[in-house]
This record gives sequence, C-alpha cells and structure tokens, in this order.
Amino acid sequence: MDIRAVIAIDFGTTFSGFAYSNRADPEIITNDVWPQQIGVMKTNTVLQYDSNYQNVIKWGNPALAQKQSKHARKNKDLSSSKTVELFKLHLGNIPQNEKPPLPYQLNYEKAISDYLRELGKLIKETISTRWHGISFFEHVLLVISIPAEFDDRARNTMRKCLYNAGLTDCKESKKVEFTTEPEAAAIYCMRNLKGQNEMIPINASFMVVDCGGGTVDLTTRRLLRDNKLSEITERTGDFCGGSYVDREFLKFLSRKLGESTINLLRENNYGQMQFMIQQFCQKLKFHFTGNQNEFDPYEFDIEEICPILKQYCNDNIKEEMEENDWVIDINFEDLKSMFDPVVGRIIRLIRGQLDSSKDKCSTIFLVGGFSESKYLRMRVKEEFGKLVSAIIVPKQPIAAIVRGACDYGLDMSTIVERTLKYTYGLGTHRNWEDEDPIYRKKNFKGNDETKIAIFHHFVTRGTKVGVDEEFRTITRPAMPDQTAMSFPIYKTTELSAEFCDEPGMKLLGTLRIELPDVHLGLDLDVEFSLIFGKLELVAKAKNLQNGRTYDTSFELDFKN
Repeated sequence: MDIRAVIAIDFGTTFSGFAYSNRADPEIITNDVWPQQIGVMKTNTVLQYDSNYQNVIKWGNPALAQKQSKHARKNKDLSSSKTVELFKLHLGNIPQNEKPPLPYQLNYEKAISDYLRELGKLIKETISTRWHGISFFEHVLLVISIPAEFDDRARNTMRKCLYNAGLTDCKESKKVEFTTEPEAAAIYCMRNLKGQNEMIPINASFMVVDCGGGTVDLTTRRLLRDNKLSEITERTGDFCGGSYVDREFLKFLSRKLGESTINLLRENNYGQMQFMIQQFCQKLKFHFTGNQNEFDPYEFDIEEICPILKQYCNDNIKEEMEENDWVIDINFEDLKSMFDPVVGRIIRLIRGQLDSSKDKCSTIFLVGGFSESKYLRMRVKEEFGKLVSAIIVPKQPIAAIVRGACDYGLDMSTIVERTLKYTYGLGTHRNWEDEDPIYRKKNFKGNDETKIAIFHHFVTRGTKVGVDEEFRTITRPAMPDQTAMSFPIYKTTELSAEFCDEPGMKLLGTLRIELPDVHLGLDLDVEFSLIFGKLELVAKAKNLQNGRTYDTSFELDFKN
C-alpha cells in the first residue's frame, strides 16, 4: 500500500481528537483547531440535531447545551434541546439499563457515524491544506484507538461507522488499523522517556492507567531494547471514567430533589441537564483536590443554573426548597462522596494489576482526561507511592492516546508481544474413553471407532504471543471417504474447557477445505494453524499431500 500519511483518531466518550503525521517527515501533530475552539487538543463528543434527529446542526463544543435564556423562560419555551452525547458507551459490554438513553428516533450507530462524518470533514480539510497531492483513500492510513473492553462486535461496528462516515471506501478497508487505548498510551509514555531512561531501565516493567471519560484501561509492559514493548500481564479495564463522577452528582441531586424530578428533567429537557452537569464540572469537579483546607462550600443555585427543575419537583420538595431560596449547599464531604466510588474502582484495578504481575512495577503512568484530576492523583500516590518507585502524569496526558496511536501507525513493529484474553481452540474429535459422558458418544459411518466431539486447545488465555506467532497441529479426516474437512474455531475465557457447547464458548467461524485425495482415506495429513497478528487471528489449513492452502481471518480480541 502506498501510505504517505498516518491519521490517528481518538473517538472518546466525552472528548475526541486526532493527530497526524507524514511518513516523509514523521513529526506528530495534534490537532488544536476546532469549531469555535482554538488551542485545545480535543473537542466534545457531542452532537446537536434538528427536530427529527436526521441532520446534524452542530458538533463538538458548539453543540453543548447553553443556559436557558430569560426570554425562553418568560415565554415558557420548555422544548428540549436536540443534543446527544455519551453514545460511545453503547459499544461497550455494559448492562442495557446503564447505557445512556438516546431519543427513540436515533440509534447509536447513526450517532457515531454522524459524529465521525463531521470529524472526518475537518480531518480531510486539515490534511489537504497540510500536504498537496495526498489522496485520502489511497495514501492515508487510519489508526483508530479503542478501549480495552471492546470486543470484535464493537470493532466491526466501528468499521461500519467509519464507512458510513465517508472515512473509508469500503467496510473492510485495509487502510484501517486498530490499536487499543492502553497500548497507544504505553507507546506514548515510552517515547516520552527519551532522555529519562534511568527511570525505566531495559527489561523493567511499567504500568499505564488510562483514565478516560467512560472507561479506565490498564496494561503492564516491559521495556525491551530498541524501543520495543512486551506485554507481561492480562490487561484489565472497567467503565469507571470521569463521566461516572457526573452520574454520582445526579444521584446526589436525586436525593435532594427526588429521583422522579431528575428523571423528568432527563426525559424532557436533556440539554438543560447537560448544561447543569457542565456547570458542576467547571465549578467543582475540575478543581477538587481532596484537601479540605482548599475547599469552599458551594451554593448550587437552581434558579440560576437550571430553573426548569422547579416545575418537576413535588409540592413537599418545592416548599422545602423555597425556604432555602432554591439553593443546594454542596460541602466537602458531599463532593468527596461523588468521587470516591469511581476512584475506589480505579484503585482496585491498579491493585489487581500489581498483584497479577510477578515482576516489580517500576513506574505507574496516569494518562487520559480524568488523570488530570488532582484528587485521583493524590489517592493513587497515597495507595501505591511506597510500592512503586514513580507515579507520573506525562506531559499532555489528554493527548497521550492519540499521539501514541499515531506513533503506532508510523512504526507498527513497536509491539512485539501481547497477552491473550481468551483460550483459542478447535472443535474436533478423539476416540471414546470409558469415563466420557455417554450422551456424547458418536459413531461415524465407515469408521469402526467410537468418537467424541471435543474442544482442542491451541493456546490458553494469559499466554504471551508474539506478533504473527503461529501455533500448528496435524489432523486427519474422521471418515475414509471424506471429500472435505471443516475446522470450527472457538474461543472461551475458561482455561480448561473440554467441549464446544460449554457456557461462554463462542464460535468465531469455520474454515472449510476440499479433500480431492479421497483414495488416501484416513492417511491424509492436514496441517491446521492459528496465527496471531496485530489485532487479527488468521486460521490456515494446508493439505500436506498436494500443498494447497486455505485461510480465513477474524478480529482478534486481546485483553487490552
């Protein structure tokens, strides 16, 4: 492929950004010019639609809901804003009731596609002004960073949305590479240690904790020679990013004003609820340090910030709130209680990573937007400062992922080893044994031996595999007159699964090959192999008699 430029896209839950580089002069540039914004490295992952949710009116920062005007209040214009956000969370494996609501006219795939289309227009305009003669579909490699918890379904959806957005010319474009967010962050941290190599010696391990808006992802790596990275533990992650502090704030208001009050605001005036959360972030969340001496109690004035809330309160709450001039006092303990459930989950994730590694961790890097929380930093240092030599927030932590992803696109040989999230294997047969379950007995026509269908392990969850490492086995037909063989490929989180119909077993697909050498009967040897690529699993079968090879590929789900 004639790749001349690499563009990395960090499509985030609350903020998104992109970085780009030309292979002829591989300086990585992080975009910092956005609609109605200059000098910031990300813009809001927010869309504003027309009344039917068909056409995008605004995106990014301009799409944020604004304070309800006095004129609108006077005329009782209570129509809800057509603003949507947090739609990325619909890609994750979280319970349906925890996914943010979307208008019934809008599904999350359309929202993602619409946002990527608007972002893509800015990307194409930026690239065309930077470099003359670059054809987007011919000369550009897209690198998309994805959360650790995204599975192959989520990656396939992202491919579909990229195509719908006009960023690729086909759904299976070879000019799209996925890297995981913690992997990209690890590359960024490694690159930023040039000149500071005494902090992480060769063969020392370091942990990257990527704290985004929706997800927190962790990975522990070993720094190898020549700036290569090896993964030494299974990667972990959870949905406990910065936006979950905002959820705790809404729960706090629900206790003060009634759960039905907040639910009605969400259903009927989502834009005003969004504006209220913005005010909470700007006045309180972004400044909280965890030091009580640095905190001044805050008066949350409902009449000033979100007056429409008043009409949704019941009479008892109205009476009580009128006595307090519709002001809710937020003290230190109130705000701390909004942070602690979220920060506590992050602390437990870090402890789990440390416990799972046999090597001593030399450094913890905190990256991502939520890593700029002074309270989170303080808690991590309190918990782990004596166990880990250094806890570092690198320069520009909010841009760590997108810059690391761009770096990965420029040199995809940086990652030399990964740790598998699943056990991979093959549906096959073996001879029946007396202790096997009787209901699993199977007799093949033309074969006197009794067989049992089993799950044949190829490689077990937690195994370190090199990029493009191949695992092989030799197999033979089950019946003497077979004209074809099928290789059903499965994955499971279990370490010692025996059968393909066990709970949690997932069929990735089936590779089928022709067997023209029927006269060889059961003496026909076929070599089957699984090859673990960057983020792709290749299944290959080779007829050792005639040399003919068949293969297919699947998205590969590492524990990222």
